[in-house]
Amino acid sequence: MANEHLGRTLRRLRRLAALTQEELAERSDVSVDVIRQLEQGRKHSARLPTLHALANGLGVELTTLLGDPPAVSSTGENDGPRFVAVRRAIMPALWGPEPEPPRPDFSLDRLREQIAAGWTQYHAAEFDTVMKVLPELISDARTATASGDDADRGAGFAALGKALQLAGHVAVRMGKTDLALTSLERAVDAAGQSSDPLLLPMIVNSMAWTYQRQGRLEDALGIALRAADDMTNAAHTGTADGLKVWGALTMSAATSAARSGDYERAAVMMETAEKEAARVSKLSDSGDNRMVSVFSPSSVRIERVRLAVQYGHPEDALKLAKGMRLSKDTPPSWRTWLLLDVARAHTDVGDAAGAVNTLESLRRVAPTWMQHHTLAVAIVRDLWALPNHPPGLRPLAEFLGVGE
Repeated sequence: MANEHLGRTLRRLRRLAALTQEELAERSDVSVDVIRQLEQGRKHSARLPTLHALANGLGVELTTLLGDPPAVSSTGENDGPRFVAVRRAIMPALWGPEPEPPRPDFSLDRLREQIAAGWTQYHAAEFDTVMKVLPELISDARTATASGDDADRGAGFAALGKALQLAGHVAVRMGKTDLALTSLERAVDAAGQSSDPLLLPMIVNSMAWTYQRQGRLEDALGIALRAADDMTNAAHTGTADGLKVWGALTMSAATSAARSGDYERAAVMMETAEKEAARVSKLSDSGDNRMVSVFSPSSVRIERVRLAVQYGHPEDALKLAKGMRLSKDTPPSWRTWLLLDVARAHTDVGDAAGAVNTLESLRRVAPTWMQHHTLAVAIVRDLWALPNHPPGLRPLAEFLGVGE
């Protein structure tokens, strides 16, 4: 899907819905001219609020219109044997055998380390590696929930919740949002029996992101705000880990508000998040950030850049990004989003050379994330449509499979 023209997909979905361009424009409140430019290939991308509106007008999920980067880049398959094994691990057979208690040589610490390593691999776009180990991680975590010791059983449910949350994220990357929600709902059940009070709101944040992918922006906004309020009321923001989870929920709510067209409300939420992010480094934390939500002054600034680009303020985005120093724990996935948004901003202000330079930087630091990312493909297509190609564009186009 990443390499399929957006306009071609839009035209196909519009015709399946038996809509004229004018009827889709009326349903989505998007101008006929924008729809025509996209379908004719004169534009290769659009701002996310526009894409959400078009998806709603067509009655489809955003991922159906936009497409997701395939999680297995070597084949492009999103339903291969490894993913089938992940699905079966998420949804074991009805009335199947109960999990056996853990063996004497079983180690919860080792299981937690393996799950944390899985999250690191996920953020590095090593999806094939994650899918290879996920079924066993989920199985081992289910085994841990059968422990005779109450503390170990609670820790086992925490491990199961985190493994199912990871499986949900992988499912989203495969374009399987319904399966992702199934996995996350089961993770919520596990969190309720766990010993980790931060696990439930972290999983809720993942559900909000999945709702966003489905175009359910009001649902995403509502659950993120509720979970953030619950954390505040329960006084869970007094540690760095707790504040990170609260901050991630607040940024998620801001994103949903912005994509719904309420940019002012989103801006207020982001201002609040930015003030609170300054407290993170002053609070005690667990010492291992691999399984805690991403929230820091860097992540807030990255999200502000993203919102500025999405809402047609590329100059503001470039000002926000200028001289930005990312914290050492900023994962490759977030660095990818920042560089893509900066490249998009350069493109929008007519600075093709700046866009190419940014994409070249992205190719150096996160080639796997870039290679099948829909926004990277869209930017390169927009640049390729220019009468004069900036230096360095052709190798990028070849890398992404775009061009003549």
